[in-house]
Formats: sequence, C-alpha cells, structure tokens
Amino acid sequence: MTLKEKLAAGRFVITAEVDPPRGTAIARTLAEVREVAPFVDAVNLSDAPMANLRMSPFIIARLVEEQTGVEAIPHLTARDRNTLALQAELLGASAIGVKNVLLLGGDPPERGDHPFAKPVYEVGAVELIRLAEGLNQGRNWAGGELEGKTALFLGAAANPGAKDLTLEAEKFWAKVEAGAGFFQTQPVFSLGEVEAFLKALGKDPPVPVLYGILPLVSVGMAERVSAWAKVPEALTEALRREGKEAGFAWARRTLCELKEGAAAGVHLFPLGRPGRVARIVRG
Repeated sequence: MTLKEKLAAGRFVITAEVDPPRGTAIARTLAEVREVAPFVDAVNLSDAPMANLRMSPFIIARLVEEQTGVEAIPHLTARDRNTLALQAELLGASAIGVKNVLLLGGDPPERGDHPFAKPVYEVGAVELIRLAEGLNQGRNWAGGELEGKTALFLGAAANPGAKDLTLEAEKFWAKVEAGAGFFQTQPVFSLGEVEAFLKALGKDPPVPVLYGILPLVSVGMAERVSAWAKVPEALTEALRREGKEAGFAWARRTLCELKEGAAAGVHLFPLGRPGRVARIVRG
C-alpha cells in the first residue's frame, strides 16, 4: 500500500526526516533510510533544509525508492524557483514516479550556507499548493492545458505550537482549500497542545494530520526549541534530572498518546541520528 492508501484506510502512519546528501555521495543517505525502514511508512527528504545546499530532493527520492524500497516524501519550497521552474520540477517528479510531495515556503537564504543567494518567493506555500493541484487537474499556472497531468499526493505543513493559533488555523484551511491532501506538523510535546490546535481549527480536519515528534536530549536543546515551540517545563525538569533518557521517554509517551487519541500518524525528527527513530518506536 502507498502512503496515500494507508492514510485512506485509517492506518496509523509513521514518517521520519532524512537529509539528502551534501554532495553526490548517496551511500550515507541510503544507509540512514535502511536503518529507519523497519519502523516507518515513508521518509521525508528536504529541499535545501535551513537553506543549506543539498542534493535535489526529487532525484534522491527516486534513488531511495529504487534502492531501498521505502516510499519517499520529497519537499519542494517556493524559495528558490519561479512558477515556471516550480511547475517543471513537479512535472518531472511525476514523470519519474514520485508519488508524494510536501510543499513549503522555505527558510530564507541568509539562514544557510549560501547567505548571498537571492530568494525568489514568487508564490507562497498556499499558492504553491494551488499550483501543484492545478497540475494534478491537467492545467498549468497560466491556465493552459497540459499534455498529461500529474498524480501527486500533496502535503503541507502546520504548527500546532504557533503563538497565534487563530492565524495558524486560517493558514491550515487555506492550504486545504488549495488542495493539500495531508499535513505534517512541527513538533508537539503534549496532547493538550494538539487539542488546542484542533479547537482553533473549529472542526475536525478533513485530511490526515501527522504530528511532529522531536526527542529532546538535553536541557540546552529544550531551551533552544522553546524559542519556537511549546516545550513543557516538566519536560525540561525531567531532562535536568535524568538526561536524554527522559527526552526519549517523553517522545515515546507522546507517540502513544497520539495513537490512542486517534491521530492519523506521527512524523519523527531524528535530526541526522536515524537510531533515534528505533529508540522512540520500539518503546
């Protein structure tokens, strides 16, 4: 079954982030995918994550699926390409057999290893989803008819820990209206955080939402993540007392609570340490 079929069937799905290679050597990325393969339904492959140069996510996605058999979710950001290039990427991705794509705005170049690069952002995340959905319907961004349409399962991002949940809900529904078929979120650290997000949405999401899980391994990491996510004080205190084992225990408990709470699934952030996936899921 594909990722789309599993979600449609109500299967609890687990995905995990794996970074594309920094150059042309793909062995490490393939090894990381194989390491997480027993525990996940698909792997995400970022598009120049944090604005750092990496191999094309569509190319490595194809290689991952060919050489490991694990389904891939490549990312595509609006940061680096105009609407012509974005459409060309999506058409090519579909032609080589890519089934899924996560559509994002993208981190600004000044955050990464090419701070001198010029950003594009001709469209934002919502418009990018609408552009991709148009290709699925057989039309281009200019309204012209395609010679063969794409068949991509379109994903979008959400942040249940956003400071302004009303605004986050507006973005969520705009992405659904544009054509998003599933969501993967930024990390959550409590079921209460998820419940607050769902309350802000006003009604049950009409598409599957995979909630992010990030194992915090130190107090310092918890403090850094607290700048953009809602890290409970109880978790920080547990890390102070017990170290990284408390972080993994918290991540395992969050996963179980989400599964018991009938979430569609979870998305794991191992941060380049694929062994963390097994430590969370096995528990």
